[in-house]
Formats: sequence, structure tokens, C-alpha cells
Amino acid sequence: MTSHAKRRDKIRSKLRKNRLDAMLVTNFTNVGYLTGFTGDDSYLLVTCSNDIVLSDERYTTQLEEECPELELAIRGPGKKMLSSVEEQISSCKIKLLGCEADSMSIALHEALHRAVPNCRLASCLGWVEELRVVKDRHEIARTRVACDQARRAFDVVRAALTTDMTELQVAADLEYQARRFGGKCLSFPAIVATGARSALPHASPTLQQIGASDFTLIDWGVNEGQYVSDLTRILVTGKISPKLRKVYGVVLKAQLAAIRSIRPGVACEAVDRKARNIISQAGFGKQFGHGLGHGTGLDIHEAPRLSQGQSTKLKPGMIVTVEPGIYLPGWGGVRIEDDILVTKSGHEVLTSVPKQLEECVVG
Repeated sequence: MTSHAKRRDKIRSKLRKNRLDAMLVTNFTNVGYLTGFTGDDSYLLVTCSNDIVLSDERYTTQLEEECPELELAIRGPGKKMLSSVEEQISSCKIKLLGCEADSMSIALHEALHRAVPNCRLASCLGWVEELRVVKDRHEIARTRVACDQARRAFDVVRAALTTDMTELQVAADLEYQARRFGGKCLSFPAIVATGARSALPHASPTLQQIGASDFTLIDWGVNEGQYVSDLTRILVTGKISPKLRKVYGVVLKAQLAAIRSIRPGVACEAVDRKARNIISQAGFGKQFGHGLGHGTGLDIHEAPRLSQGQSTKLKPGMIVTVEPGIYLPGWGGVRIEDDILVTKSGHEVLTSVPKQLEECVVG
């Protein structure tokens, strides 16, 4: 049995437990997770006895290649998805249908309710996302590839970096190099922020030249085809000022302490607290205004969250970022981020870009 089939069987078990006839998966990412299909614009109907992919003629061959074991319901030109869903619900005699409440729009829910008035709709909130939290060997292997592609792309960009390059040029070069090393694209639009602009955690690249300040924050990752990586580093293009050395030292100390605390059974909020206490004790508590990290996988932000109030316990197979930061308006910000795998005995750092301050000096 394939990993995708096992995932669908877990959904089937939940259907039986909740006395539902079927579940309609409308989140395209979740459809891919349950089937291996890498396209979009397709739904998956999981019943207690079979699985049906609802798609259109653009994807017929791709679906036959990627999901040969699945039944296909392919609609022709001019036929709407809703009509195809209605036909399958009627054909399978579904009376109780589970829906993805966090991805199905109100408009689609209402239209579906009108289309199949004899079928009652129920919420299957987070069913697939719960499965996605713990990665299997295949997912971990693909994440390793994404991390390596991110490292290789960064190494090339760093080697060619000049102070007259703009933030936008650096971001574009990262995208280009990620693709050169086999990546589908970046995990998200790269954040490249020089000097005072690095105090913006999600700064968009501009025409500001890298040499306008002594340091630049770069936040990037690579989508290797399905799974993603997420890293942040500081590059020093000028002098290491006493203030930069101090702030960077606090952030690095906080990150390393948090990483050391990662192991099965530890609460997500406890890992966040490890880093937050160090930053607060250094006098920068109010300048660390976001959670410590998040899960990665098919999406750049997945469960679990390493943050205050998150009591979820870490489990082997979870992959999380650890990214403490200190942001000082008018001066700049420092964030250091790595991807961490929770193992049976502790953790493994999947990313390997140097992060000691002296190692971040360009030239």
C-alpha cells in the first residue's frame, strides 16, 4: 500500500468513527497530500469504500500517471465542478458529507447545499492538516532536498554579492539560483532588507543598495517541487558594530538554546519560552514580537506553532522552524532561522548555512 493510500485510509477511519458517508477534499494542497497529484483545480471524494478525483480534461493524462490507482471523474468543457460533485454524491448515494470548513467558501457551501438538498453537510475541520503535522520518511527526504537547494542557492548568491546590488537584485538572484539547483521556485518571495529596513520582519525587497548599510537580513527558502525549506541569515557587508555584535549574540544564544530543548514530549510553548526568556533577560523582550517558529511541509506555514499558549507536544517526524528575532526601529533587525526535525531521541538541524557572526561577513 502506498503512503498516499494509507493517508486516505486514515481519513476513511475518521469517516466511520464520525458516521459520515464521505468527505469532499477541496483544498488543492490536501488533495495532493492524499493522492500524489501535483496539479490543481481538482477535488477528492473519499468514501467509505473508494476514492474519486474530480478534475477536468487538462489533467487526465497527468492524473493517470501520478494516481493510477484512483478512480477519475473527468468533466468536459463547459461543465462546472459543482455539477460533477453533484453527480458523484448522487451516484455514491451519499447522505452525510464531510467538508473542509477551513477551505470551502461560504458561496461554495451554499451552492452545494442547494445542489444536493438531500445530503447533509458536516465539518471535517483540520482532518487532513492533522495528518500532515507528522512527516513520513519520504516527506523528510524531500525536505532535506529543499534545505540543500536553499543552501546551494545562497552560497552562490553570497559569493557573487557586491555592495552596489539592490535588495531586488539579490532576491531575483536567489530565485534564479534555486531553480538552477533543481527547485521549482522559492518557498515564498524572498525577504531582503538592508539596515534599518531589516526591522520589518516581512520587508519587501526594494531598490535600496546592499552597501547602504553594514548588514542585510535575508529570509528565503526553496520549494523542491512539493516540500519547502525556510531560513534566515544576516550578511555583514561592512563593519561589525558593538551594537550588532550584542544583538546578534543574544539572538543566536536564544536560537541555540531553543533548538537544544527540542525533543519528543516537549510542549511547543516551552521551546518558545526558552528563546523568549533569553531575549527578555537581555532587555529586548518587547522587540521580539512574533512566535518562535512554525511547521513546514507542503505549505510554508503549517502546524505546529512554536509560540506562547501552544500546548501541543512535539512528536518525532515534526519539522519546525526556530527563528527568534530582535527588531529595533530606526536601526535594524536580526533574525536567525533554521529548520529542525524532531527525532525519536531529540532533534536534527536540517539546514547547514553558517551562522556564527564572523562567518556572516561578506568579502
